[in-house]
Amino acid sequence: MSTSLAGALCGLGLGCGLFLVWWSMWETPATARPRPRFLLELDEMLTTAGFPRFSPVHLLLVCIAAGCVVFLIAYAFTSSAAISGCFGMFAALAPYAFVRHRAHSRRVERRTLWPEAIDHLNSGIRAGLSLPEAISGLSVRGPESLRPLFAVFAQEYRATGSFSMSLDRFKDACADPVADRIVAALAVTREVGGTDLGTMLRTLSQFIRDDARTRAEMQARQSWTVTGARLAVAAPWVVLALLSSRPQTAAAYNSPQGVTLLLVGLGVSIAAYAVMKRIGRLPAEPRVLR
Repeated sequence: MSTSLAGALCGLGLGCGLFLVWWSMWETPATARPRPRFLLELDEMLTTAGFPRFSPVHLLLVCIAAGCVVFLIAYAFTSSAAISGCFGMFAALAPYAFVRHRAHSRRVERRTLWPEAIDHLNSGIRAGLSLPEAISGLSVRGPESLRPLFAVFAQEYRATGSFSMSLDRFKDACADPVADRIVAALAVTREVGGTDLGTMLRTLSQFIRDDARTRAEMQARQSWTVTGARLAVAAPWVVLALLSSRPQTAAAYNSPQGVTLLLVGLGVSIAAYAVMKRIGRLPAEPRVLR
């Protein structure tokens, strides 16, 4: 009896040990590794562009599909795999460029509207509304483009009654550095209190206005240079697209020398465009509450 009991205990202990070893190989959400920074920034870019349900994997699939479709169409017209591959690569980058451009445009538009939203918030607080009520009211009285973002806060606050959780949902929906400043200011005010909320909001509104005005002036000065650089990069490929319909051109680029020329031209174009973007790019505003 004692021998069978000892065997059962040993088997149970061995089973528990193997189960714990197996369990340790799987990470729980609390101990999961943080996602790479570029994936976080890509998620934020998709959210800002108006595609919150899209993930980086979805964007990658769209890029691959666009590249394959353009490659097949170009190959049907030119019968040159090298030329079709170049245009397919450009087409594969097009969805990413579109999302990035849309996110940048919406961020610039919102930057000019945040001060107006802060002024409405300050007016609501001076009228006697509580801070959550004043923020929720911006989903109706705030700037048109920002109302859906404040509606996220209002819905979360009605569902949970937690001001901090509602601010977190609002921050995630905005994915904007200016919104991070507003969220940080409101969170501190809510926690420590104070009578200088109106002064702080007016100061923040004026600071955001000055920053938006400065950035707009710098972008206006650089727009001609950036547009000219883009045309200079795109012009050779437009000429190649026009010439590729001729059989002699397709045959020339199907040779090893033609493939080498295309690869060199592609590398130079990508490098020149990257350098142009690097030189003309304004310093990005860091997110303080990512």
